[in-house]
Order: sequence, then structure tokens, then C-alpha cells
Amino acid sequence: MCVRRRVFLLIQQEIQTGEREIVLCAGSESMSQAGFVVRDVRFGTKLGGDYKFEDMLWSGLTDEYIQTPMGQTAENLAEQYNLTREECDKFSLGSQQKWKAAFDAGRFKEETAPIVLKSKKGEQTMDRDEHPRDTTLEILAKLPTVFKKKGTVTPGSASGVCDGAGALVIASESAVKDKCLKPLARIVGWNIIGCEPRIMGIGPAHAIKSLLEKNHLNLSDIALFEVNEAFAAQFLAVQKEAKLPEDRTNTNGGAIALGHPLGASGSRIMAHLVHELRRVNGKYAIGSACIGGGQGIAVLIENVDKK
Repeated sequence: MCVRRRVFLLIQQEIQTGEREIVLCAGSESMSQAGFVVRDVRFGTKLGGDYKFEDMLWSGLTDEYIQTPMGQTAENLAEQYNLTREECDKFSLGSQQKWKAAFDAGRFKEETAPIVLKSKKGEQTMDRDEHPRDTTLEILAKLPTVFKKKGTVTPGSASGVCDGAGALVIASESAVKDKCLKPLARIVGWNIIGCEPRIMGIGPAHAIKSLLEKNHLNLSDIALFEVNEAFAAQFLAVQKEAKLPEDRTNTNGGAIALGHPLGASGSRIMAHLVHELRRVNGKYAIGSACIGGGQGIAVLIENVDKK
């Protein structure tokens, strides 16, 4: 997600400098196709050599410099912000329930592009995400922790390993006028900050606070916040640090329910935020995410139809 959202901002900067007028910004990820590799076999193998498979997905989700998996950084935040397993399970259940309520209400229809798949049963239309689960606190409580004994991160309180794609069209104000286009939102500003890699998940909190300060806005001025739910503990730490209002943050669920296809999540979150901001008739919204390695990114958008 961090890479895709960074591309989104680079395009915005190119538009501001006049290098581009209209740009299609798209991202995709097929995590189910992440492969396994065997090292040091390209030029032959030794008889009896012990050659092991390396999971590229696991390697990609581990900070090479501090040799720490992303899930462990969430456990570090849980310890620092005194977050319990019960709090994380409760939040994870809430993410699933919010998604279900929003899906049933049709809130994802405008931003979703159904695809037709061919199968042995004939053509099938895929128009909803596969990852959301019908679960309970009792089921979540039985799941084992992954990164720390008596920790907080379980398969139920982490973002889903998913495939996905998303796209956005970004245009200059002059191009909008010349082509008689109707914009859905305006990009007001953005901010990228650095933080300690071992607690990389706290990045959004500082990025959001700095973004508000740069634009002379308060939390009360923002109608909606979307923070990528890499892990429940990570999100709750960000919410606590930035004092994000629960009733205006991730109101339709997040990556714990929907999944987190890395290269597509940035466009998915921004697309959803644009449509939801218009639906609630709010003026400003902020989308944010943590970045493995120790960064946070936040983008401020404005509903152009809000007077």
C-alpha cells in the first residue's frame, strides 16, 4: 500500500508542476501467487545439499534491516500502548460487523467493478470481497497468537492475505474544466513522516497530526478517517495516539475484514473514502497507512460538492 499511495502522490506532484494533465493511477497485488524460492541453485547443486524453500510472502513482510516481522511490530505497539488481546479481538469483530452492515446497505457498489469469471459451472460474477468472515468473539478468542506467546496478533486480528486491484483517475483543475469532467474530490494535501522501524505501525498517527497542523485543521474538521488496519493492535495504537474519533474512523470496516492486497490497498482506501465522504455529505476526509521500515503517510481530500 505504501508504494501505491506514494505513486498517487508523485502523480499529484507532476500534475501540480504541469508535467501531466490527466493520469490513470492503478495498483494490483496477487498475494496468493507469491512464490517460494530456493537460494544458490542457479549454477548447479551439490549432491546431498540441504536446499530449503524460502517463502517470498513471509520475507516481504519482514523488515530486513532489523530482522523483525511486521506482526512483531504490532506486538511492540500493543506492549507500548497497553493493549490487551481482548481489546484487539473486540476491534477485529467490529471491523467484520461494520463491513457486513455497509455491504448489506450497498455502500461499496459505486466503487466496486464486478468481474466475470469462467468456471466449470459456467460464468460467475464476482462482485464482493471474499475475505470477510462471519465470526464471534468466542471464535476469535480461540485463535492462537502468531508472533508472541500471550500476545495480541492472531489470524483473526491481522489484515487478510488477499488478491485485489484498484484504480483512480487524477486530473488537474484546468483539465477538468477543458474536458468538462466532474471531479469526485479534491486532493488538498499530504504528509509522509518517519518513525522507529520496530513500531512502524504508529506512523499514521504522526502523519495525521502533522497533516492537520500543516493545513490549519482540527480533528473536528474531518468528517471521516480511514487508517489501514494492518493489525488490530497497530490500529488501536494509532487511534489512541492520534485521538481519532471512533464514530468517524473506519466506519465501514477495514483491512481486517476486507484484506490488504499490498499494491492495491492505497487505491482501494482512497476510492472508498471519496465515495463515502460524498455519501455522508462531509467536507474533509483523511486516508492514512503505516509503512514497513518505519514511515507513515496521510492524504487529505475535500468533497468539492460540499458548500
